[in-house]
Amino acid sequence: MDRFDVVVVGAGVSGLACAAALAAAGTDVLVAEARGRTGGRLLSVPTGNWSEGGRLDLGATWFWPHETLVAGETAQLAIRTFDQHTAGNALFEASDADGAPLVQRIDGNPIDVAAGRFGDGAQSLTDSLAGLLPAGSLRLGTAVSAIRRTGDAVLVRAGTADVAAEQVVVAVPPALAAATIDITPALPEPLLRLARATPTWMADTVKVVARYRRPFWRERGLAGAAVSHAGPLREIHDMSGSGGEPAALFGFAIAATPGSPDPALGESARRQLARLFGPEAGDPLELHVHDWSAEPFTRPPGRDAGAGHHLFGHPAYRQPALDGRLHWAGTETATHHAGHIEGALRAAARAATAVLSRRDLTRTAP
Repeated sequence: MDRFDVVVVGAGVSGLACAAALAAAGTDVLVAEARGRTGGRLLSVPTGNWSEGGRLDLGATWFWPHETLVAGETAQLAIRTFDQHTAGNALFEASDADGAPLVQRIDGNPIDVAAGRFGDGAQSLTDSLAGLLPAGSLRLGTAVSAIRRTGDAVLVRAGTADVAAEQVVVAVPPALAAATIDITPALPEPLLRLARATPTWMADTVKVVARYRRPFWRERGLAGAAVSHAGPLREIHDMSGSGGEPAALFGFAIAATPGSPDPALGESARRQLARLFGPEAGDPLELHVHDWSAEPFTRPPGRDAGAGHHLFGHPAYRQPALDGRLHWAGTETATHHAGHIEGALRAAARAATAVLSRRDLTRTAP
């Protein structure tokens, strides 16, 4: 049986940042990731002009000026960043008394705020963090199905093998962990109820990204920003790369039937984009419709994302379970910036500190 000091469950931002910090401190760490890629809810796909470096974010896109840990990581990892495009007028779409969409142009852009973007897509952050780990420390396509406290160790069922560790960090959404990982002894009932009730960020969200030959809306004085009450996209933003290449718009929709992608959503999104930005917008070079509610490693099976965002960063997530050997990470457990990349990094730092503190106590115990 393979043995490690720490097993980290999940290779999203939080899991990889935590693992990188532990590895840098001399800890023998394993990261087990169910998906065949890093990133979790960061997903950047190459465009048709990938030779020029363009990637489109189908998951998290932004970070904000006051988010200090993101700034520190991008600087340390030499990740190229640029500012979100905000210049131009915005659009508002509503329905008239008969249900027909009405489009109004708004002077200025009250929708977008100053934000940062990743030059090579948000997933470049997790790819870079993974590069800090020793060879063999990351196992992709390896879902964790069980965590069992036994003696002075924790046994983790990772894929088809058991691995032993002193401690484990659960860096996936709490509700997903509660639904898919058999934890023995069972978590205390209040903690289990909390984990099941904590919403999973993006678990009911569909992201639609359309790429074009050029950002033609800018030529018309538009920022690419819109809010709609006529749908299906509730809000729309410019997602073009630095300098407008690759040119893209993206919008958020709420999954009508979580877990069951709507095959008509792409076509209705095209029609909506054409209403808002003109016929050219209805004929993109590429159209990506990514339903996060259909992602089995994002959305807990059999339940909606739900309300209860006040549970993000609950104090119980700062208390290790399994006699101090199981630690929580992931953006939902962050006390500040929960749901953001910054929150994931903050949760990672907290979990890494807790792991190292316990290791120090263990070493000095009589």
